[in-house]
Amino acid sequence: MRPDDLPQIRELNIFKGISEESFDELMRASFLQTFPAQMELIEEGEPADFLHVVVEGCVELFAQSNGRESTMAMVYPVSSFILAAIMKDAVYLMSARTNKKSRVLMIPAVSVRHVFDTDPAFSKAMVIELSSCYRGVVKEHKNLKLRTSVERLANRILRYRQKQQNDQITLPYDKKILASNLGMTPENLSRAFNTLKPYGVKVEGNKITLSDVEQLAKFAKPSKLIDDQSI
Repeated sequence: MRPDDLPQIRELNIFKGISEESFDELMRASFLQTFPAQMELIEEGEPADFLHVVVEGCVELFAQSNGRESTMAMVYPVSSFILAAIMKDAVYLMSARTNKKSRVLMIPAVSVRHVFDTDPAFSKAMVIELSSCYRGVVKEHKNLKLRTSVERLANRILRYRQKQQNDQITLPYDKKILASNLGMTPENLSRAFNTLKPYGVKVEGNKITLSDVEQLAKFAKPSKLIDDQSI
């Protein structure tokens, strides 16, 4: 860890309220590294040795079983993964790889657990982080259980529109990952895009143009209790 990196790291929400002693302990054996795209960071089933925090870029969480692979989540700055395994001193239930060039902070699990036990401000920050992760999983489970694949795609498009503040949307990652993240095959994703054409959705490569957002929203029926990432 370069000294020049410390002020930026100190400003992250999980470190803002902790003591200097706790911050020094966490940083003492930590690494802030830049990784190229498609670099595997952790492997499911392995012991959780580090808490990872995405500072820049994007990380894909994925899982494999019986010859199948599925994208579980995409992690953007500034978020940690996989905190539950760290706190339980357990193995990772998912693997992780960079989706693009990324900067990732790696904090030794032993230090995280020790500071959690000794610094109330850090404990509170970790509980909030775990709560956010849990609520995110519940929302994603509701999304998969309560919506058809086309409805999931429509709501994801509306989420991208809100984030990019534009009716000309650029997909943040390739369609194969998007399909997997939505619980679909690439072929089903292609059919779902075709189904949304009457609702003003035009797709060219990784670009999506929306010509009738009102009709798309009427079809998608977005729910605050599923789609609002801020609650």
